[in-house]
Amino acid sequence: MTLSPADPNGPAGPGEQRVRVLVVDDQELVREGIASLLGIQPGIVVVGTAADGREAVEAALSLEPDVVLMDVRMPRMNGVEAVSVLRHRAPACRVVMLTTFDNDEYVVEALRAGAAGYLLKNLPAARLAEAVRLASAGVAQLDASVTLRLAAALPSEPGPGRDAGPSPASVLTPREIEVLRLIATGSTNREIAARMYLSEGTVKNHISRILGRLGLRDRTQAAVYARDHRLL
Repeated sequence: MTLSPADPNGPAGPGEQRVRVLVVDDQELVREGIASLLGIQPGIVVVGTAADGREAVEAALSLEPDVVLMDVRMPRMNGVEAVSVLRHRAPACRVVMLTTFDNDEYVVEALRAGAAGYLLKNLPAARLAEAVRLASAGVAQLDASVTLRLAAALPSEPGPGRDAGPSPASVLTPREIEVLRLIATGSTNREIAARMYLSEGTVKNHISRILGRLGLRDRTQAAVYARDHRLL
């Protein structure tokens, strides 16, 4: 585990609240590369790195990052297990999975465990930085290029003991179902608004109602719900 105390002279504007990030990956080159790229992005400070899930939990509890970028497959404790632990021990911390999709099911299980989203490791630095800022603000990050792949890769029926929740048609309007479908494909509020000829404020209201009526925590859970109910 490497701790990187915040540099008060780092790249942040006057009075700007910087996002504190912990980078977790078992490959040192990948880990340090991501940390270095994020460290020079405006409004972001990398407070530490970790090489596996156990180190990630320890570092997150001591450093209290806003966002953890978590690899999925790691030794000792993998990313899915670490997400589950952090969900209970550091609920304010947003965990975003980083993946190359060697195993799609790991990612879906991570979302169910409480991850705030998933991203591909080959994102450009500026886009990754923006994703970190959005995750810190509570906007779940779902990579549009792989959402449908996940939906196609796994069966739609819920596993043993897991309640799939109410059917969409029983609690949502047709317009809300369409918003839910677009959320599940990774569309942003702005993209949904443009496609449905709505204001972003109206889209936000629709999303709030959808989450409330379905008893879901965030957009990530909404995407998994949409997959399980074959809306994709």
